[in-house]
Amino acid sequence: MASNFMHGCNLVLKHNRDGSFATQTDRRRTFALIDRQLQELGVYKLKLKNLGGRHLNALLSRWQQEGLNAGTIKNRMAHIRWLAEKTGKSGLLSNNNDDYGVDRRQYVSNRDLSAQLDLERLKLVCDEHLQVSFQLQQLFGLRREESMKLQPQLADRGDVLHLDKTKGNRPRDIPIRTPEQRALLDQAKVLAGAGSLIPPNLKYVEQLNRYKTACIQMGLNKAHGLRHGYAQQRYLELTGRKCPACGGLSRRDMPPEVRQADREARQLITEELGHGRDEVTSVYLGS
Repeated sequence: MASNFMHGCNLVLKHNRDGSFATQTDRRRTFALIDRQLQELGVYKLKLKNLGGRHLNALLSRWQQEGLNAGTIKNRMAHIRWLAEKTGKSGLLSNNNDDYGVDRRQYVSNRDLSAQLDLERLKLVCDEHLQVSFQLQQLFGLRREESMKLQPQLADRGDVLHLDKTKGNRPRDIPIRTPEQRALLDQAKVLAGAGSLIPPNLKYVEQLNRYKTACIQMGLNKAHGLRHGYAQQRYLELTGRKCPACGGLSRRDMPPEVRQADREARQLITEELGHGRDEVTSVYLGS
């Protein structure tokens, strides 16, 4: 049986389904973790409406003592802010993570984390819908969920692929630049018909499980490296140079005219990937 606190969280989650499936799942897991850890800290029978600063300070102190990285703590705090907003307690947490001594997240490693599909290993995936989804990730830089939920008939706008239901609710257009992209998109439209690239007899979570199995079959780690590969290829096209993550000049070593081209390319790639900040895109391109 769910605790009073978790019962309250479940009600909020049930009536507020904004964000992607992955985001909603992460929120639920975070709230369940908070519930368990508060009980371990001696807080029992807590109701959601009584969640206060002293509880959050105790949790934050524990997370910092555990040595969790800044990104993990910030993600948990973002979920708490979301919960506070939905329950009319938006002032529960400051919007500035520096107020809590949480270090700034380090995005850039200057390592090449890209991946390319091995077309022979792709044939090991029996589901044609998944085969197309993986190729969409590589040729259009789509996220995992986007590649499965895409409705090709609606998204194909001739010279761009238009996405509206995206992470962070950031609609975007991705240019259709190559014959390979056009051929793949035409194949996707025939396969999906008026629907998405999730087979009609399956739910998203079922197709997601099949996707994860396919990644193991092909030796891919969640296939996120395909987005890295897309970003790096676009950078090469836009600038004529390799990005820093692929051995190109670092930004500090670029002459002014090259740095300007670098900046413009990063802004465009950030938009195509659906991110809100260029600094996030640096994890794909290096710095």
